[in-house]
Amino acid sequence: MPVEPATLGAFVIAVAAVVVSPGPDTMVILRYALASGRRAGFAAVAGVQLGLMVHTVLAVLGVSLIIASSPVLFKLVAVAGAAYLAWLGVQGFRGPAAFGPDGGRPSSDLARACRDGILTNLLNPKVILLFLALFPNFVDTGRDDVPAQLVTLAVVLIVVNVIWQAPLAWAADAIGRWLGRPGVGRWVSRVTGGVLLAFAALLLYQHLL
Repeated sequence: MPVEPATLGAFVIAVAAVVVSPGPDTMVILRYALASGRRAGFAAVAGVQLGLMVHTVLAVLGVSLIIASSPVLFKLVAVAGAAYLAWLGVQGFRGPAAFGPDGGRPSSDLARACRDGILTNLLNPKVILLFLALFPNFVDTGRDDVPAQLVTLAVVLIVVNVIWQAPLAWAADAIGRWLGRPGVGRWVSRVTGGVLLAFAALLLYQHLL
C-alpha cells in the first residue's frame, strides 16, 4: 500500500476539515441543486471531482509547484478564478436565469453544471496550495513511489469530497423544492450570485493586495 494506514487516517481527518469549510465549490453545487434539482447538483459535484483529478495530474507532473513558485502565474490563476466566479455571480442578478419566470425550477444543462464545477475548482488557487501545503505532510519522500502516494491521497480527497458534497446537493434539492414558488426563486438566485461575487472579491483581495 503506497500510504500507511495510520498516515491515511490522519490525512482523512485533516482533509475533512478542509472539505467541510464553505468555499466556491460548495456554493456552485448549492446553486445548481437549489435551482434545478439534484441531478444538476450531482453534475456540479462530478465537475468538482474532475477538477481535483486535473490538479492531481498537475501535482504529480510538478506543474502545480511551478505555478505556486511563480508570483505572476499564481496571480494569473487567482485573477482568472475571481473573474469566473464574478461572471457566475452576475448571472444571478441578470433576472431569474437560475429559476423560471414564475420563480419555479427549470431543468438545467447538466454539462454546464459540470463545467462550472470543473472550472471553479481548477481556477481556485487554494486548491493548488492544498496539494502543495497539506499533501507533503503525508508523503514519504524517502520512498520511490511518491507519485503513487500523491495519487492515493488525491483519491481519498475525492472520496471525502463526494461523501460530503453529494448529500449536500441532495439536501439542497429538497430545500429548492420548498423554495420553488413565485418570487422566492429570484431572491435565491440573487443571494447565491452575491455570495459568488463576494468570493471573487475575497480572492482578488487575498492575492492581489
